Amino acid sequence: MLKVQDLAFGFGAKPLYEKVSFIVGKGQKVGLVGPNGSGKSTLLSMIMGKETSYTGKIEVMGNVVLVPQEIKYDPIMDKAKTVKDYADPENKFLDYEINKVFSGVELKVDLDHDPKTLSGGQKTKLALARALLMNPDILLLDEPTNFMDTAGKKWVMRFLSEYEGIVIVISHDLDLMSGSIDKVLAVTPHNSSIEEYKGTYQDYVRLKKQKEDNLKRELEIKSRHLKRTEERYNTSRAVASKSIIRRKMERERENLPQLPPEFKKISVRLPEPKRCGEIPIRTINVAKNYGDLRVLKDINFTIIRNERIALIGPNGVGKSTFIKILMGMLEPTSGEVIRDRELSVGYYSQEFETFDFTKSPMQIFCEETGNNEGFARAFLGRYMFAGDKVFQRVETLSGGEKTRLAIAVLTGKNHNLLILDEPTTYLDVMSQRVILESLKEYKGTMIVVSHTPEFIKELAPSKAYLFPEEKMVFWDDALLNKVEEL
Repeated sequence: MLKVQDLAFGFGAKPLYEKVSFIVGKGQKVGLVGPNGSGKSTLLSMIMGKETSYTGKIEVMGNVVLVPQEIKYDPIMDKAKTVKDYADPENKFLDYEINKVFSGVELKVDLDHDPKTLSGGQKTKLALARALLMNPDILLLDEPTNFMDTAGKKWVMRFLSEYEGIVIVISHDLDLMSGSIDKVLAVTPHNSSIEEYKGTYQDYVRLKKQKEDNLKRELEIKSRHLKRTEERYNTSRAVASKSIIRRKMERERENLPQLPPEFKKISVRLPEPKRCGEIPIRTINVAKNYGDLRVLKDINFTIIRNERIALIGPNGVGKSTFIKILMGMLEPTSGEVIRDRELSVGYYSQEFETFDFTKSPMQIFCEETGNNEGFARAFLGRYMFAGDKVFQRVETLSGGEKTRLAIAVLTGKNHNLLILDEPTTYLDVMSQRVILESLKEYKGTMIVVSHTPEFIKELAPSKAYLFPEEKMVFWDDALLNKVEEL
């Protein structure tokens, strides 16, 4: 069992949590949701005992294992000589049992491989596999499916649904295990609390919408009443009456319900894209080989100014390689890339975040875009960077917040071509919506890779380039079935 009572914690003057209490019983499956940067990962660290500067009480009964969003430093992994030593340190499992879990989390690596040489994504999958094999009483998972295809995500969620211990999971793929979740803990930053919703993830979505609709209706009713009171104040001539009405107005203002920040619409126009020719970029017979392995063959790709093209195909068929060739980051083995002389490309990929982590979002945005702080504050506000958040060091931001900052910087410039490689990685539902609404307003040319069908559909591409077929087709919503094929 896990019991949290009167928990309070914060960075600086702004609290993350105030008087938070909840209980998770044996065998419960809990979805922990909330905006990026609202303190979800911090809460898991507190439960693990890694973050201790809080007040209140956290009682943990049983052993706990945490799999973080990214494996930046794991001393146990660094000491392990082989993948098997790390995944099964007590040698409890047969090789085929370990490989079965590896296959489920889509980790393709030999058991005698040195774990220190793995990529970041592979290390995260290895840490997840180790946690599942350890079978702890309480399993804490922070975005466990970020580096997985749909099959891997479904395997993990199915495994967790049958897990006998407590599971608390942060994930933007919660809908995959909705039938298994019996409780949702929703972090609400505007009042530093955690709200509890019993039932599945779909139940949470429905109940939260009802609550928000009721809150908006209450605000509308009280606002109308306040307006009538103000009208009476303005028309009254008696000093005594005006004094009574004024006090009543003050009480009514104090009693207006507090709306979450996501209800507030921030309108900031995106810069007009820099003018360029009719064909910003095209390729002629582009091929790419790695030794005897041919990744791309004779690609003829043309995008017309202001078109939006989705690159669609399973992982590992060359989409990211093709993008890097378009960007000039890779040289093709043969063929030619022709770029308009006025081409200005904004490129996003989770692999290539180049921020100075010692700077703040405000500093980075102003330096990158050349805008002043007034414009930057409004623009970053649109991307959910409010209050002192614009002055935090980037190193303290969550993965989703860094993604939002990267897209904010891209759209804050006047690029005439955006190339976006999986821009929804790490993003919660609200962050996906914020970025989507901004990109929908973008008036330039766009090439996008995403395995989120709703995201692609709302961007309304005019064409799709299919891999590994390597052919251009006009957009049809039937292609959304291919978007999820990984």
